[in-house]
Amino acid sequence: MDHVTCIVVGAGVVGLAIARELAMTGREVVIVEVNNRMGEETSSRSNEVIHAGFLYPPDSIKERLCIRGRDLMYRYCETHGVGHRQVGKLLPALDDNEVGILERLTERANVLQVPGVELLSAAEARRLEPNLNCQAAIYSPVSGIVDSHGLMISLLADAEAHGAMLALGTSVDAVHIEPSGRFRVDFTADNVPGTMTADYLVNASGLGARPLAQRIEGYPQALVPNVHFAKGSFFSCQGKTPFSRLIMPVGDTLWRGGAFTLDMAGQGRFGPNLEWVTTRDYSVNPDNVGAFVENISRYWPDVTAERLQVSYAGIRPRLTGPGEPVSDWAIHGPQVHGIANLVNLYAVETPGLTACLATAEHVVHESGLLS
Repeated sequence: MDHVTCIVVGAGVVGLAIARELAMTGREVVIVEVNNRMGEETSSRSNEVIHAGFLYPPDSIKERLCIRGRDLMYRYCETHGVGHRQVGKLLPALDDNEVGILERLTERANVLQVPGVELLSAAEARRLEPNLNCQAAIYSPVSGIVDSHGLMISLLADAEAHGAMLALGTSVDAVHIEPSGRFRVDFTADNVPGTMTADYLVNASGLGARPLAQRIEGYPQALVPNVHFAKGSFFSCQGKTPFSRLIMPVGDTLWRGGAFTLDMAGQGRFGPNLEWVTTRDYSVNPDNVGAFVENISRYWPDVTAERLQVSYAGIRPRLTGPGEPVSDWAIHGPQVHGIANLVNLYAVETPGLTACLATAEHVVHESGLLS
């Protein structure tokens, strides 16, 4: 039976960042990924935004790790040659109530010392983006975009340079905790069953985090949270791109497909919207274009259905479902479940990409994993 020091389950951007951080401590690391390519699920189906970090509930895990992660991300991309652009973001208010939301968000950004955030009048916002219709807007110059695939390649290369190994097409079937405290992991690779043991185990398997935790023999199942699937579809923008910066409304327009983002090639897209699903269905319903147009037109009146083309969809894991406030992440280390050397990460959705390096720091050095 093979033995390794650390097993990280999940080769999305968060799992790769954790594996890199563990490998850089000098520990032997194996990354186990059920798909045949890394980042096949949530990580490859995001909008690739680097978030500033002031939009999340105060003192939440999301807020803390996003603020730290934003700075780490820009530094990492600069030093490792990962494609990124600090394009900035505008958050338009489309009615009086939303102006009040902007005022509160500006106050929070100031408390958090997010650089350069300012509240603009409608005229000031239009000087930056002439096609933008709004009553006011927040300008966040530190928001940006990143080549998520290039980032994952770089994180893996770093991890491998420190001795980590990636096992693709490998499913974890069961985990047993031995009397010694080691983890015995039953897996299947290329339809061949196998077993290996590890001293440390990190469950960073994204959409599969809950079922994996349920397969850990002896794990307190009352601590395994329910996870809901929040599907989001995107439509690409055809023709001349209407905005040079990211546009993120702060009201219901946001979750109805109204956000505008850019990829590294300068292609614009709108989304995601929000649709609750129970299976991993990545199809995009072209009939949704009408709802997208209706919501986008609130701040870009010239949008037409002909300008929008079906693009792709992603699924975000959340601990709360329909009609409930958006949940924080759950990172359960030994201090939560009482099992040494084990960390489960649940519902790490946006801003997971921005925060991946900070999340890795937290899991490896602050969660009790290595204590």
